[in-house]
Amino acid sequence: MKITCRAAITDGKGQYFIDNIQVAEPAPDEVLVKIKASGVCHTDYDSLNWDQPLVLGHEGAGIVYQVGSHVSHVKPDDPVLLNWAIPCMTCFQCKLENYHICEQNSPVTGQGHASNLGHAHATGCLWKGESIARSFHLGTLSEYTLVKAAAVTKIKTATLPYECAAIIGCGVMTGYGSVVNAAKVEAGCCVVVLGTGGVGLSVIQAAKIAKAGMIIGIDVNPRRLEMAKQFGATHCLLADAQDQGLLQMAQQVKQLCGGRGADYAFECTARPELGAAPLAMIRNAGTAIQVSGIEQEIPFNMNLFEWDKLYLNPLYGKCNPHRDFDRIIQHYQHGELLLDEMISARYSLENLPLAFDDMLKGKNAKGVILFK
Repeated sequence: MKITCRAAITDGKGQYFIDNIQVAEPAPDEVLVKIKASGVCHTDYDSLNWDQPLVLGHEGAGIVYQVGSHVSHVKPDDPVLLNWAIPCMTCFQCKLENYHICEQNSPVTGQGHASNLGHAHATGCLWKGESIARSFHLGTLSEYTLVKAAAVTKIKTATLPYECAAIIGCGVMTGYGSVVNAAKVEAGCCVVVLGTGGVGLSVIQAAKIAKAGMIIGIDVNPRRLEMAKQFGATHCLLADAQDQGLLQMAQQVKQLCGGRGADYAFECTARPELGAAPLAMIRNAGTAIQVSGIEQEIPFNMNLFEWDKLYLNPLYGKCNPHRDFDRIIQHYQHGELLLDEMISARYSLENLPLAFDDMLKGKNAKGVILFK
């Protein structure tokens, strides 16, 4: 028996609309989730042009509606959050506990993207009578979604709102994990964050949790710099959009950091022209982290690597869903990680165009779609 529900659909050619889909009962290793909240991310907007029809959305939380016969870690009515780095637990990378770059199930790294192993069965979601894929194997901008059991993490506390759980699923995890798992920021160090949107604010908060001594937020948007102060930035610098590669800004950073540069710099703007910028911000033997997922070809001045500098490009904050989600929730419960405050606006599914528009104009730290 299929459920008919409303979902945000893209044709893959730049257009999107709200329409009915049919969602089937779960296969043995799948879970049917009634979505309660879904974050709105720049990647969702990018996916409008991925040249295939999709159910939009990849940050979500909700209630288990039905489970497959092989599923035991969750049951109907359990509150859950979803993660798109769906581990198979058996491939080369999963055995190394690199679950975020699973060779079988990941929508990014899985078998050259050609496999469907991390996706719920193809006929489990129909649009106009035809199978339709769910973005990042999740499709959270829908009243119901069918996912692999490995994509589902039980929320073990009653104090975490669904809207907060939803944003943990990608943006917060990416920022937090880039600091804690990838860079392994140490206490007392100097951290620079380029771009103080939702992911950048998560980097700032994680750096504060790691007890960084100086946290410098950089943005062209004064409103976002005010947010950065609220979330833990010790210094905020307003960038000039004409400062190519932020090389002039890098001189200001060096002055703040003993004349040598920061220990760590995190690029969170998703702007290809700033892909090399974090290298200009760090000291010799410092570490630059590419957080925002720039994939375009970027020319590098190799002098920026001098000397002994590292440039890491971690996926999804090197997410280990079995460990990291619980840690993030604990930080939230202890008041160390602000999630409610990150949600600037809430929308209905029908108001998705406004949510995208507000996001693109930089009005929100994070926007969330709420479902009844």
